[in-house]
Amino acid sequence: MNPVRTLGELKRIAKELPSRRVAVVRADEVETLLAIGEAVRADMVEAVLIGPEKEIRACAEEAAFDLNGVEIIEAPDDRSSALKGVELVHQGRADALMKGLVATSEYLHPIVDREHGIRAGELLSHVAAFEVPTYPKLIIVTDAAMVIAPNFEQKIELLRNAITVAKALGIDKPKSTLVCAKEVPYEKMPCTLEGARMKEMWLQGQLGDCIFDGPLAMDLAVSPESVRIKKVKSDVAGDVDIIVTPDIEAGNILYKTLIFLAAGELGAVIMGAKCPVVLTSRADSAESKLCSLALAGVVAGHLAQGGLK
Repeated sequence: MNPVRTLGELKRIAKELPSRRVAVVRADEVETLLAIGEAVRADMVEAVLIGPEKEIRACAEEAAFDLNGVEIIEAPDDRSSALKGVELVHQGRADALMKGLVATSEYLHPIVDREHGIRAGELLSHVAAFEVPTYPKLIIVTDAAMVIAPNFEQKIELLRNAITVAKALGIDKPKSTLVCAKEVPYEKMPCTLEGARMKEMWLQGQLGDCIFDGPLAMDLAVSPESVRIKKVKSDVAGDVDIIVTPDIEAGNILYKTLIFLAAGELGAVIMGAKCPVVLTSRADSAESKLCSLALAGVVAGHLAQGGLK
């Protein structure tokens, strides 16, 4: 599979691959059904809708979503809906989860439950694949929504979860970095020291199947012109695939800057569970919600074939 370079290519791949089943938790929301309905009509995914059936049917009618052949599972509230979604994953009846009207805390609680949840590792993290008009390929950003202040070991896990997404997108050795304010280690900026440590780990073969350089400032990560001017020698600089941010503030600022100032669109999933988890925001565009479903389907297919978890 050639690397996926645009969200249009991502949606095409999702259509071509065998459809994966997405369980929608509290599907009684028009905006959610608009996205899942379009994804189902385009053969990107299949769907099972969880929540109060009467309200789901009313919302589906408003969203012009034909429910013929679509399974609906009655669940009266947030908690029972979220538990049912996790149960479907355990039973092999769902390959991905999507948040609907359910409160985020209620949605995530059964997913991360230590005894009955669907954790695949210690860390769940948000991974977004952006298409930005000024960049020639998709750029993967983590973490803008889940891990507030990752320690060094957690930054390694953020990278590994992002590598799984990159692999699902056909990027065999994703060029990766930890972005900092400087591109050289500086003791007053701990992030730069972590970037240097991560590079040493990569050189020792401890970071997984990627190409890593760090620390890198943002301009050096994405701008070949900056690389030329600053005379930096790097296999990553100016051509990055994965950006790990120092903390959730930096990640969230970059995420929203790419959307609202750089006209970026994205698909995003939560990784680190036994299946991809879609956690969209009310501010996300309809296109981004659709691309998140496409990404979930493609990642679910990768995991089903034994891809990295």
